[in-house]
Amino acid sequence: MGTSEGKYNIKAISNMLGIQPGTLRAWERRYQMIAPVRNDSGHRLYTEEHLRTLRWLISKVNQGFTISQAISLMENSSSAIEGAEPPKKDILEELGDKLLAALLNFNSAQAHELINQAFSLFTIDKTVIDLLGPILIKIGDLWEEGRITTAHEHFASSFLRSRIESLSNSFPHSSFLPKAVAVCGPGEKHELGLLIFTMFLRRKGFEVVFLGTSVAEHDLEVVLDKVRPKFLFLSCTLDENRSAVLKLAEEISGNYPDLQIGLGGIAIDSMQFQQRKLYKENIVGMTRMEWEKWLKKRIDQLK
Repeated sequence: MGTSEGKYNIKAISNMLGIQPGTLRAWERRYQMIAPVRNDSGHRLYTEEHLRTLRWLISKVNQGFTISQAISLMENSSSAIEGAEPPKKDILEELGDKLLAALLNFNSAQAHELINQAFSLFTIDKTVIDLLGPILIKIGDLWEEGRITTAHEHFASSFLRSRIESLSNSFPHSSFLPKAVAVCGPGEKHELGLLIFTMFLRRKGFEVVFLGTSVAEHDLEVVLDKVRPKFLFLSCTLDENRSAVLKLAEEISGNYPDLQIGLGGIAIDSMQFQQRKLYKENIVGMTRMEWEKWLKKRIDQLK
């Protein structure tokens, strides 16, 4: 691509883009998306145009695309690297709008098709966390505001739960990682957010016992005694259930001092500053980045 003179060797390109030379060579060999010239010594030399192409591809990979998907996008968009104005909505947001409309129209065939399209473009984590997660929140908001019926909410929730559960249960777990239990707090009926978090954990290789909607406190202790997990994750979405969830967390912590307890959900995330300070070490967060950070810190503590 391009006829300008090559001036960067592969080490310089690697340093500028933060990509390993071996990865770059593999991309070139498999996809032939650029063709660097070679100097008299046979070393690759990259042009400014090559640099722009690689920078664009890496930006797409960082957004969640695979390299093959990014190259396909590049080949189907003549203006992709020319600095053209970005569209008002990106692909993920556009898919989200269409999927929400399909669910609210009770159109399961179209909803399946749109989710399959998302999986073909994005990684599993990005599709579930950044596409399905926000839709779940939006559906809950619409229902609480009285803008959709209970039938809409039940249909959409059931549909998404089915897709996420079938995917989540397909991941193998690693015997080297600690076990976890995930359960909704007392009084909680909304489990899809916790299910998405459970899928995130299973994608990382954790063996997770997913209990779903709230169980009796005594029953939870039976599970903890039997499974002997290192992590317990409690979800709370409604403010009126927050006190009971925090009380349960404190009781469990007292009875199982070696158990790492993570708290998540909208009601946890929206706690007042002073209350958040008290439970700072337990709050898992609402984004994938926060989950990654929380998990890494706790796993490091277990080593």
